[in-house]
Amino acid sequence: MSLQCGIVGLPNVGKSTLFNCLSNAKAQSANFPFCTIEPNVGVITVPDERLNKLAELVHPQRIVPTTVEIVDIAGLVKGASKGEGLGNKFLANIRETDAILHVLRCFDDDNITHVDGSVNPVRDKEIIDFELQLKDLETIEARISKVQKQAQTGGDKTAKVAYEVLSRYKEALEQGKAARTVTFETKDEQKIAHDLFLLTNKPVMYICNVDDNSAVTGNKYVDMVREAVKDENAEILILAAKTESEIAEFETYEERQMFLNEIGLEESGVSRLIRAAYSLLNLETYFTAGPQEVRAWTYLKGSKAPQCAGIIHTDFEKGFIRAEVIKYDDYIALGSESACKEAGKMYIEGKDYVVQDGDIMHFRFNV
Repeated sequence: MSLQCGIVGLPNVGKSTLFNCLSNAKAQSANFPFCTIEPNVGVITVPDERLNKLAELVHPQRIVPTTVEIVDIAGLVKGASKGEGLGNKFLANIRETDAILHVLRCFDDDNITHVDGSVNPVRDKEIIDFELQLKDLETIEARISKVQKQAQTGGDKTAKVAYEVLSRYKEALEQGKAARTVTFETKDEQKIAHDLFLLTNKPVMYICNVDDNSAVTGNKYVDMVREAVKDENAEILILAAKTESEIAEFETYEERQMFLNEIGLEESGVSRLIRAAYSLLNLETYFTAGPQEVRAWTYLKGSKAPQCAGIIHTDFEKGFIRAEVIKYDDYIALGSESACKEAGKMYIEGKDYVVQDGDIMHFRFNV
């Protein structure tokens, strides 16, 4: 499942440093704008302790975790919507992603230049917001000019619904609000809204990149961001990219945990970020467990059993008969598939079963 989160932000806020921590693909990291010109893509393993616990019980030949794709996109500057800097490339790259990880500089460091001369994460956020909103407004106005006449003079019901959706988006964008702040009731409206693929309609998480001493508690800049986004449908995550790069240098899990304990963190910011990105993409995990492998599979939240079967192989979906489902907690408590069967904790589910996060699945099919 190739859903992607794009890391965006102004130049020199720590995007590429963070990406390097996330991925083995080393994006060039330097103290000048546009050092990342082509988007770097990293396929990142999603940390999930449930997978390890299942493997301890099953003793498989191999363990296969699930992954999420992270894209490091070139830094944006004012005027991007008009093609300034690498604006057109930036906007094209961000349009291809499914969610946005917006990195904000929340630290002081005289050795790292700021493209606008001073540290102000709210101003930085608004610069990118403004450019994305301008591009969305351009999209909306072009669509309105096509459907307005049909909506007002003809009997085209679809055009009338489209015009209403477009008008509501136009009003919000002209007020400096993101498209994601506009909600629609009917399925027709929601479909039209979705098919516009607006940049500011993508789910977003703000990553506050802080100094080492603020990794646990945050700082005044983080407080500024919290206040600025309180009315948005968005999440905030605090991490210190510099600290994360130091954590990544340790070779063993034990060394990393010792370092984390010393600085007062239970787990790395990168681990929290990966899981948050996974959730931001509306993804969940089901498992398959057997002597050959214990494996985590990614699916879109709300998917039904045949769709999830098709993730393993299209034949599984085409010839779907039923799914045998064990809840993760039951499997861990009872210790094996056979014990779950004996205890009546294996459930037979049909085509309408909505798969739940953590389900251990076995699909029956015939083609």
